[in-house]
Amino acid sequence: MLTSHELFGFMPPTLAKQILDETHTNNRELYDATLASLAKARKLRPIFLSRIPKEGRNTIILENLGRAYMEEHAALLIRGWLVKSQPALLCDFLDGLSIKHENGVVETLPDSVDDSSLNKTIDTILAKHSREVVVIYLNAFTSMNGTEWPNLAQMLTSDARLQLA
Repeated sequence: MLTSHELFGFMPPTLAKQILDETHTNNRELYDATLASLAKARKLRPIFLSRIPKEGRNTIILENLGRAYMEEHAALLIRGWLVKSQPALLCDFLDGLSIKHENGVVETLPDSVDDSSLNKTIDTILAKHSREVVVIYLNAFTSMNGTEWPNLAQMLTSDARLQLA
């Protein structure tokens, strides 16, 4: 299982750029908060980074999101992107496991899921969605929800389809 900053470090650069571009377009508050956090971590004024043209600014952000000191904001960025831009994937995963949700957002998760349902659901979402996006989602789901499903953690470490590198 990968942490959020590790996900940014291992994901294809085109996907990382897509996440940042879609966040810039669909969730400007989150984008600006990420920029402000980076500025603070690098001991810069946010206005300095905001004046850099978008492509250059995004390159700087992406270079830093793969570092441990950006873990919190990498997690927020991935979570926000998944909810805003990938609701179909979230819904397909939760529906496959018969977990009640509201447009991919869950109040309470079960303590465990059976192997059969999990395997079938993962096969289904891999068939319907980009493999890299599925891997990002499953790792984020595992690390951000506070519910440990040993069978999912095992699949994330042993199933070759669920590896980024």
